[in-house]
Amino acid sequence: MFKLFRYLKWYDYIGILAVLGLTVVEVQFDLKLPEYMRKILSSFSLGTAEVWKQGGIMMAYVAGSVVLSVGISFIASKLSSEFAKRIREKVFNKVGEFSMAEINKFSTASLITRSTNDVSQVQQTMIMAMRLFMYAPVMAISALIKITSIDASLSWTTFIFIMIMFVFLFIIVSLVAKKFMQMQKQTDELNNVTRENLTGIRVVRANNAETLQQDKFKNVNDRLTGTSLFVNRVTAFIFPGIQLVMNGLNLALYWIGAELILKGSGLDFLKVSEFSQYAIQVIMSFLFVSVLFIMLPRASVSAKRINEVLDTKSSIKNGTLVPDTKVCGKVEFNNVSFKYPGAEEYVLENISFTANKGETVAFIGSTGSGKSTLINLVSRFYDATDGNIKIDDVEIKDYKFSALNDRLGYISQKSYIFGGTVAENVSYGKPDATEEEIYRALEIAQAKDFVDALDGKLNFYISQGGKNLSGGQKQRLSIARALVKKPEILIFDDSFSALDYKTDRALRKALAKNYAEATKLIVAQRIGTIMDADKIVVLDSGKIVGVGTHKELLKNCATYKEIALSQLSEEEL
Repeated sequence: MFKLFRYLKWYDYIGILAVLGLTVVEVQFDLKLPEYMRKILSSFSLGTAEVWKQGGIMMAYVAGSVVLSVGISFIASKLSSEFAKRIREKVFNKVGEFSMAEINKFSTASLITRSTNDVSQVQQTMIMAMRLFMYAPVMAISALIKITSIDASLSWTTFIFIMIMFVFLFIIVSLVAKKFMQMQKQTDELNNVTRENLTGIRVVRANNAETLQQDKFKNVNDRLTGTSLFVNRVTAFIFPGIQLVMNGLNLALYWIGAELILKGSGLDFLKVSEFSQYAIQVIMSFLFVSVLFIMLPRASVSAKRINEVLDTKSSIKNGTLVPDTKVCGKVEFNNVSFKYPGAEEYVLENISFTANKGETVAFIGSTGSGKSTLINLVSRFYDATDGNIKIDDVEIKDYKFSALNDRLGYISQKSYIFGGTVAENVSYGKPDATEEEIYRALEIAQAKDFVDALDGKLNFYISQGGKNLSGGQKQRLSIARALVKKPEILIFDDSFSALDYKTDRALRKALAKNYAEATKLIVAQRIGTIMDADKIVVLDSGKIVGVGTHKELLKNCATYKEIALSQLSEEEL
């Protein structure tokens, strides 16, 4: 957990020192209370005026302690909230730098848990640490100094009960420490099952799989509940145990004190009572520490999980090149091979081709042939395992991410629409896009007509994930989002699949007319979408089995001809 302190600012340390200083003063005020309680009891024989005087001083200390307590709590809350905010930002920004390899390593559900639940655990513990962990040692040490100055015999009795307390708390913490790690992992699993169920709710209902999903959730939920119950049952012994120690200490102090008074040691009942109050304050200090002992193991686990994210370095390194001139758009693959991290077999092997400026290069093949993986390498979602990819004769690893992405218009296989207006979604990659530019992109993407029919047009609010749009509408908005950037290279990862043939044809015609100079890389399943491409790359099991135009491949590539004939008749081809 201490590793997270590297994210504290200089003014945080000033705040912590201020809390410590105020805590010392608060403790001194609290330590005055038993002393003035004894003075009040002693002053009854001196008259009412003296009682009121001592009582007034005592209430002034009480009021001062309350004010200090509120001030300390305010500072602690402020510091911990700002610290948690900073950590959440660090985790969010770090995840944004990750490649798909790192995201898959942690899982989406786990990353969400780490940036929310785990950070909250650290925040709550930090508040308690500043409020209680500072108060408890200062109080315990100050009260022990007071105790030893009153009587040695009673002091030894207090020390024995403190040791009993230490042993008791050590046993409790040893039993629950490992369970906290299990709880956080099980929370990850619970979030994952919940997210999976909500994301795939249509598939679940369509297959009458509600019972299956309920069983999966019940299994994870039962395990988390079982672990939580174990932790709660064990920690439930803390407060009764401490209360037993406190009552036992009180009994022992009064018993031994009575014996000493009878022996004429110089003690009286009021001093024994004052001693008892100080001893209780020592035990109460350990009670406060015990609260931290419950929270600290879980917070330590959470901090470790947060540090795992923050210390993970992305496998994809940012380049430094920012071209002064506009990129032409030439894309070149040179003996590129790729396998996913941790995998043994290559998904792509010895891929070589060139897409010149303004060319349309299409990729086709059976499911699992590596088409989408190949396209993802251009966008650097992954880096090639072997070989290299160049844009305008410069290896893409040399480009700065921002410079590379500014020149790419990527439309993913699964259209994702963000919550917000149509205008906000289309101008996502170019926030300063004018209304004219947005409408132009919508028109080319064949989306203008349906947008004009929406209530509010460009200001129509789209729900998260585009749930109030059809698949074809989302796909066309995704295409418009890429077009508004006016990139030099357009990447379509099976981005026409939800479009009817008429819209597909109109969109490709508009692209050819308005983006003639842009290099277009298209992954498609439909032969009709890629028939007019300048070059078609045919993939089979991650290898190129044919390159050429539609007519050339029909003559010399059996794989392509088989795919083509499965979709269209010979006359249509």
